[in-house]
Amino acid sequence: MTPTIKFVSPQEAVKCIKSGDHVHLSSVASAPRILIEAMVERGRNGEFKNVHVNHLHTEGPAPYADPELEGVFQLDSFFVGANVRKVTQSGYADYIPIFLGETSRLYRSGIVPCDVAMVQVSPVDKHGYVSLGTSVDATLAAIECAKTVIAVVNPNVPRSFGDAFIHTSRIDIFCQDNTPLVEAHFAKPNEVEMAIGAHCAELIEDGACLQMGIGSIPNAVLAKLTNHKDLGIHTEMFADGVLPLVESGVVNGRNKVTDPGKMVSTFLMGSKEVYDFIDDNPGVLMMDVAYTNDPKIISKNPKMTAINSALQVDITGQVCADSIGTKFYSGVGGQIDFIYGASQSKGGKSIIAMPSVTNKGVSKIAPVLEPGAGVVTTRAHMHYLVTEYGAVDLYGKTLQERAKAIINIAHPDHREALDRAAFERFGPHFHFIG
Repeated sequence: MTPTIKFVSPQEAVKCIKSGDHVHLSSVASAPRILIEAMVERGRNGEFKNVHVNHLHTEGPAPYADPELEGVFQLDSFFVGANVRKVTQSGYADYIPIFLGETSRLYRSGIVPCDVAMVQVSPVDKHGYVSLGTSVDATLAAIECAKTVIAVVNPNVPRSFGDAFIHTSRIDIFCQDNTPLVEAHFAKPNEVEMAIGAHCAELIEDGACLQMGIGSIPNAVLAKLTNHKDLGIHTEMFADGVLPLVESGVVNGRNKVTDPGKMVSTFLMGSKEVYDFIDDNPGVLMMDVAYTNDPKIISKNPKMTAINSALQVDITGQVCADSIGTKFYSGVGGQIDFIYGASQSKGGKSIIAMPSVTNKGVSKIAPVLEPGAGVVTTRAHMHYLVTEYGAVDLYGKTLQERAKAIINIAHPDHREALDRAAFERFGPHFHFIG
């Protein structure tokens, strides 16, 4: 029998928040909009101050990061999404550099306190359980550690399996909402992205287990895998691009060692079709990020193939993926979690894939990283680098061998300048084309 739940208004629910509290918000499409709005309203009315907000990437407005509310809210995010990028770069919000797989540890260890967890969940089932739907990540840990848990029950939240289920006895306050989850729709990959996708697909073997994010390049890779066989999914996130491969049987998880036959993820971002796909689907496990992003777990699947991207790569193979110079653009995320896990997998491959130039024609391959840029993936972690001009394997290569290989897949307009810089760096034994 479904337990009886007492619902209160969002305004009533957030009255538990007091000055100095740390508040966690569930991630991406599951950000609890009505609670955010009610919390910010209290802040604007001067009812508290110095409330710390923590979250991974969220979709939709982030009014708690408004510079006008400085001193009322302090956003310390675990990832810099587009909705908080400008305020983070200007110093009104801040960022905690952290491997995605360790975000749940921040809560469980008490390094980051959690006084209030504000989440969005599916309707209560007959056994008294709700599901976290599209956002398990560090949200499960926040729920475990929070002094007060506020949940928005929304029929649009899918009933996902894995670590997503929590019992209503662990929730202190309930609200209701029926607003559809935020959807993400990505443009079709362009010619450059399709070329990158083709090069990546050539590196992916039948029976491989895949990790990739969302966006045009992952979609381009997935579009080139229609003739592959017996692929598996163990990732931190996936979107619409994987669904046709599941429907055609290309993705079946048959060769996976951990969670065979199951698709594993920790959060999702895509269209309603993706949310509907995971609803009541025992073939998809939404797991704690400490599980999905644990390199030891990742490495157990044979032929684990991790595909990630970069903002800039230097000619020795150092990868910057979180900032443009000193300006933080995203976050460390799960790149190293999966690059290291894949490299330790039997037959595994780690791949950094990116266009050779920016939209403005600036080379993304540089002699040295821009001043202030952080190294997310070290040169020692690097295996494959892919651009539209090809794929090169850097693992076990010397610095000069790496430079030559990387320059060969740079944009032709920039190869001579890169070659000259390498010549100046490594001396007369380095081949110079100028």
